[in-house]
Amino acid sequence: MTSRSSRASLMALAAAALVTTSGMALAQSARSADAAPPPPPAMTATQPAKAAPDMQVVLDQLAALGGKPIETLTPAVARMQPSPADAAKQVMIKHGLAGTPDATVTTRDMPYGSDAQQFARIYKPAALANAKNLPVVVYYHGGGWVIATVDTYDAAPRLLAKQLGAIVVSVEYRHAPEFKFPAQHEDAAAAYRWTLQNAAAWGGDPRKIAVVGESAGGNLAVATAIYARDNRLTKPRHIVSIYPIANSSITLPSRMDSANAAPLNAAMLKWFGHYYQSTPADVQDPRLNLVKANLRGLPPTTIINAQIDPLRSDGETLARAMRSAGDKVEQRTFPGVTHEFFGMGMIVRGAQDANTLAITRLKMAFAAAPKR
Repeated sequence: MTSRSSRASLMALAAAALVTTSGMALAQSARSADAAPPPPPAMTATQPAKAAPDMQVVLDQLAALGGKPIETLTPAVARMQPSPADAAKQVMIKHGLAGTPDATVTTRDMPYGSDAQQFARIYKPAALANAKNLPVVVYYHGGGWVIATVDTYDAAPRLLAKQLGAIVVSVEYRHAPEFKFPAQHEDAAAAYRWTLQNAAAWGGDPRKIAVVGESAGGNLAVATAIYARDNRLTKPRHIVSIYPIANSSITLPSRMDSANAAPLNAAMLKWFGHYYQSTPADVQDPRLNLVKANLRGLPPTTIINAQIDPLRSDGETLARAMRSAGDKVEQRTFPGVTHEFFGMGMIVRGAQDANTLAITRLKMAFAAAPKR
């Protein structure tokens, strides 16, 4: 890990505390209406598709960690449950692989706002510590805007930094229900603007910038590109949106065929919505319901989906909407894998293939960027 300024250290520690050991205190500060989880919806009897053997090993390990169903918990308790990333790490260790982060990529935490959760983790290959004009990736993690942190989603930004020879800015943002929609979108936009202003000081080239996100972060990646377009900021060279939240319809095919999937199911989607929405009308806001947004003039986009995922149809319908708007889009649904698979490239073949696709498209985008 890298050295941090005293202020950045305090911000990072405070952020970690907010989403882990101090989760109970946060929940007590939320409104009483947020204290109890919503009743789960009636689940369909549809059996999800069968996971590939290497994916199933991770799912079995996650079950063995003994976590409780997220949709039955309060946010404070849900934030302390084992994650798919925890399960993947255990499987890696069992396979004789290192369970610790790759030390050839260094990190430091820096605040972009005044709240403890408004900080970014800056990843940079150690071998390029003094390099200049590196490409820059702004990465947004998942967790339904309620759970998970930059710690949970370490694998993808670390891999991208190493494979792209890039600076990756992994954005922490305020969580619901303490901060409801649109706080997360406002933070995503603020972090993007901050990155443009500061990338050169870190050795990056702000003209060679891309956005990447997973799940809720996949939504933020697209929404931030729209924000950049509308506010005449430097637009990303490419968008990689991985199993994004993008369509508010509850009758999408994957909402039915993967309603009982793991590690994400339809009941969890309702649970997340209950906590991040201020009103039921929020689900129709184009920042959440991306398929109804003005999508014209966005950068080339790669959308990655998992077959066994209630959000699969979100990505597929978003791709169609973007193509209808005249955007260049490549969408691929990887068979036999589930939500959260993207960070499991060391042990899941489908994740390796998805990683390769994302990295290849980003390399092409950066290669086409203007030279200094």
